[in-house]
Amino acid sequence: MWSNLSKRKIAYVCQECGYDSSKWHGKCPGCGSWNTMHEEVISLDKGGQRGLSLGISSGNSPLPINEVKVLETARFFTGSGELDRVLGNGVIPGSLILIVGDPGIGKSSLTLQVCAHVASGGKKVLYVTGEESAQQVRLRAERLGALEPALYVLSETNLDLIEQFIGQLKPDLLIIDSIQTVFKPEIPSAPGSVSQVRESAAHLLRIAKGSAIATLLVGHVTKEGSLAGPRVLEHIVDTVLYFEGDRNIQFRILRAVKNRFGSTNEIGLFEMQGRGLIDVPDASKLFLSERAKNVSGSVIIPTVEGTRPVLVELQALVSSSPYVPPRRTADGVDIKRVQLILAVLEKRAGLHLGNTDVYVKVAGGITLDEPAIDLGLAVSLASSFRNHTAEPSTVVFGEVGLGGEVRAVTQVEQRIREAEKMGFKKIILPKGNLKNSTVDTPLELIGVETVGQGLEAAIDV
Repeated sequence: MWSNLSKRKIAYVCQECGYDSSKWHGKCPGCGSWNTMHEEVISLDKGGQRGLSLGISSGNSPLPINEVKVLETARFFTGSGELDRVLGNGVIPGSLILIVGDPGIGKSSLTLQVCAHVASGGKKVLYVTGEESAQQVRLRAERLGALEPALYVLSETNLDLIEQFIGQLKPDLLIIDSIQTVFKPEIPSAPGSVSQVRESAAHLLRIAKGSAIATLLVGHVTKEGSLAGPRVLEHIVDTVLYFEGDRNIQFRILRAVKNRFGSTNEIGLFEMQGRGLIDVPDASKLFLSERAKNVSGSVIIPTVEGTRPVLVELQALVSSSPYVPPRRTADGVDIKRVQLILAVLEKRAGLHLGNTDVYVKVAGGITLDEPAIDLGLAVSLASSFRNHTAEPSTVVFGEVGLGGEVRAVTQVEQRIREAEKMGFKKIILPKGNLKNSTVDTPLELIGVETVGQGLEAAIDV
């Protein structure tokens, strides 16, 4: 006679990446992390397969794709234009969204503000907190001005009980703060373990898709800045949002690294104030507000995040080094890109930078990773090395090749319009872009073919 109880076995599971093994390892074979393999009980069915199920099927038979009925689902807005832009112009009912960030970065404040706006529009919202009491949430809601009668608060971590309240209330928006605190009682692992996080997320996925409830999960990050828990969690959800920024600095950047319903290139910018997170629609003005003029090594670069052009200040400091080898440090720019531009300047522009310390920083905390920043980075480094300022009313962009050539980039018109709006007078850009440009602008456009021409045009000697 078969037993109704599932078989169980012991496995060692990495708490960083979800890799599992039948024996303990000091170093995870999956991600290389040390001392992250913890013992967990794995439930098995009669066939020896794991009990995890990600199915969201309603039991229908296969259909030709042109016969599948598509339901028109209208997005609803969160009340934050920056968040709506990152999500792809609002929230789709039934979507599962994960937002992660460092402790104290503002995740709970942002989600509570979204709850209040959605509730004020006549929709029901259920805010489930596993880290705070309902009284603590009420106090934060008073500070944020988020007291709405259609916003319900539940302090609970048992997922079975949470599901019962979801069935009773039938909310339009569900918040789980945080996914690492909820648990399923039938799983013997502790809350926050790989098994619990993975199974809980899969269960919430079935609820979201089956009931068309937009669900937002709040997640923690590790000290390295990656999502705490298995990578499979990112595969389960529809959208993954990362909240970036220093908790000691008032500005925050929201970035999508996965989005099934929109672009992953958009960013949202927020300012942390006493009444919560405030949208910052004019990012260029913010990043340039404290720029120091007539300082060598400072260059303005027009970068494009998705469809949004942003002017940022790139700073470089080059000085003689007492160390061998000299130091190379970058904040906001990939250090490999800095090393590449240094090699090009040494070989193609005749700047002897081999014995100098180099420090590069993007003001405002934003990260730049597009090739169009190459020429601006080269000008910034050369300006600091020569101790001559770049013209303060000039913006610079273009990709630099290993031969010292300046290559054309995309979205030129957006960059020019943003520079024009912010009151700049001159733009140094690739000659290839200038030949093909049809932009009507009062700005002086200077096309360059080599990095040497770019340095001569930009630096005030």
